[in-house]
Amino acid sequence: MGEAHIPVLLHECVEGLRIKPGGTYVDGTLGRGGHSAAIAGRLTTGLLIGIDRDTAAIREAGERLRPQGSRVRLVHGNFRDLGGILDGLGIDRVDGMLFDLGVSSPQLDDAERGFSYMADAPLDMRMDRTASLTAFDVVNGWDEAELRRIFFEYGEERYSPKIAAAIVRAREKREIKTTLELVEVIKSAMPAAALREKQHPAKRCFQAIRIAVNDELGALREMLDTAMDRLKPGGRIAVISFHSLEDRIVKSAIRSRENGCTCPPEFPVCVCGFKQTMKSVTRKPITPSEEELERNPRSRSAKLRIAERI
Repeated sequence: MGEAHIPVLLHECVEGLRIKPGGTYVDGTLGRGGHSAAIAGRLTTGLLIGIDRDTAAIREAGERLRPQGSRVRLVHGNFRDLGGILDGLGIDRVDGMLFDLGVSSPQLDDAERGFSYMADAPLDMRMDRTASLTAFDVVNGWDEAELRRIFFEYGEERYSPKIAAAIVRAREKREIKTTLELVEVIKSAMPAAALREKQHPAKRCFQAIRIAVNDELGALREMLDTAMDRLKPGGRIAVISFHSLEDRIVKSAIRSRENGCTCPPEFPVCVCGFKQTMKSVTRKPITPSEEELERNPRSRSAKLRIAERI
């Protein structure tokens, strides 16, 4: 099983959501239920809806949340389908939503899932194991230009052209089947100085492949739009991101509803029809304390943004 999952920025999330005992809340990235347990623990007549793509997460969180009884409803699904999930439950608007965009510790620690560059496993990386596209398909099937693009855009990998070319050369000889085989190909394309950096040389490419396999950025944009539409006035959304690309998308989505006026600055009044629907609660993202970093080193890159529906 690996180490126990430690929910990131738990106190900051729960306080930021301003939970009402009778309110309705969504944890759109249920994971192993750490955030959900804290939210549900503050409810009396309220309801928490937990959503996750991973059936293992649903199963394990269900055990953890069993004492909360009818205050919790768990749904196997993708948060990009948030609107349909809420409609299916007969819920129009909610009081708060939480989304933790990180890969959970149990997923990383379960070698066979293929998320980790530290253990050998089949190239998988699916959050939802019923989905068809795997990391093997991306690594062995996508053309060099597309590999180069995702490494650069999703992983911000400066050696993306060399790595993409190395993958294509390697797979022409034989398929790249496991995580450590891929790590060796990535390392072979990087200069010696890059291999000596503190960060693992394969981290950025593995991140990029995971994002591509799970269409995480497309799903994130769709989810944010729906989530902000489905909040009650005064309801809040809290989003924890783990890399700059995600954080920019979250920041932009909030800003477009907070200050999306396109009128020239010299216009005395707005004539473009923009109506503010959200306001930022956190002007700058909240990051983990030194104490949390000591307790949970995986939280190092976490950034929490909170916004409120007007």
